[in-house]
Amino acid sequence: MSLVVAKFGGTSVADYGAMNRCADIVLGNPDCRLVVVSASSGVTNLLVELTQESMNDDGRLQRLKQIAQIQYAILDKLGRPNDVAAALDKLLSRMAVLSEALASQRSKATMDELLSLGEQCSSALFAAVLREKGANSSAFDVRRVLRTDSHFGRAEPQVEQIASLSREHLLPLLSEQVIVTQGFIGSDEAGQTTTLGRGGSDYSAALLAEALKASAVEIWTDVAGIYTTDPRLAPNAHPIAEISFNEAAEMATFGAKVLHPATILPAVRQQIQVFVGSSKEPEKGGTWIRHQVEDAPVFRAVALRRDQTLLNLHSLQMLHAQGFLAETFATLARHKISVDLITTSEVNVSLTLDKTGSDSSGQGLLSEALLQELSQHCRVRVEDGLALVAIIGNRIATTAGICRRVFEVLEPHNVRMICQGASPHNLCVLVAESEAAQVVKALHENLFEGA
Repeated sequence: MSLVVAKFGGTSVADYGAMNRCADIVLGNPDCRLVVVSASSGVTNLLVELTQESMNDDGRLQRLKQIAQIQYAILDKLGRPNDVAAALDKLLSRMAVLSEALASQRSKATMDELLSLGEQCSSALFAAVLREKGANSSAFDVRRVLRTDSHFGRAEPQVEQIASLSREHLLPLLSEQVIVTQGFIGSDEAGQTTTLGRGGSDYSAALLAEALKASAVEIWTDVAGIYTTDPRLAPNAHPIAEISFNEAAEMATFGAKVLHPATILPAVRQQIQVFVGSSKEPEKGGTWIRHQVEDAPVFRAVALRRDQTLLNLHSLQMLHAQGFLAETFATLARHKISVDLITTSEVNVSLTLDKTGSDSSGQGLLSEALLQELSQHCRVRVEDGLALVAIIGNRIATTAGICRRVFEVLEPHNVRMICQGASPHNLCVLVAESEAAQVVKALHENLFEGA
């Protein structure tokens, strides 16, 4: 059986009309047997607000009401079938219980269970939409197969267990039904609900595709594929028909919001092709991500990642000494911090932090405990208000003239960091966030528009 896994993001399942469009996409492809859905647009943000310590009773009730309105609006369009109404009532009731529990006792495990309920609601509703169109479809609790560790808020998938459990519990269902399941969530060995971090629904789809040896993963969102840059920043940006896994991984990591950075990893492991398209305009096609591509230009895209933090570490212990970097990275590892870019001098290390690893509740990376531990062996300075601009392509490290073209564009701007050479697929610069849009536009004009 040729299997396609389709993932629909929050805007794609925002309301009844959006779900109907997505159902048509699914039913238009007989190989599409597994559907992974996000929470309806806006629901996860409301749930995150419910996890905040500052939330009072009035605010909690208001947000619960807003979530219920979003879900019941879809249920009403379905004609309120009894089984779906009962399932939705149960989930919304659990939402109220968990949000109230958080008000009296903070618990990351409780937060994860609360945050998982948006996806559970949308999967029950989307399966009902498919049934309304005549499909044999049911919702499946992904926690039965998507095993993770117990790092609540940013759980690590257990790939071998996911594969074994998926083959046992999920695969047998796919020959007879279109199964709708949840992105973003899993469970640990004790059966406790976990989450994969914000944006984890793409990752879930790819993990399940890997486990089931699917032929393709389709990521349906609100844009028609991956563009040479954000069209809001450069009006002449255009969609890319095909890119390689390496290019896509760089783009996802450095800010292309169409893809979650982790998505590409399971696809690379199994060489599963990935499609990115718009659920609003599926007829426009999209971008295919493949192991090998026919065209591999030097410049493929310009990506932007805002809200960057630069961590500057200064210590005379670094001078002609060994072990400072090892100690620094060990400290960051203990606090589950992933280092992104790094530059060094004799007595300074500057590094940016990968905020794609932020946990589901949106809590910051730089805790007081981490900063105090780092301060024991160096002077620490934190800079915010920065943005990372990445030029993505091929042979960037070995093609003559690249730096001249890029730095001519950057001449009017203060560049805080430059990273180039570690990968043939990117050149990165860190600039003030206030200048980032202007930098992206100028680079796109120079590299892609012949300006």
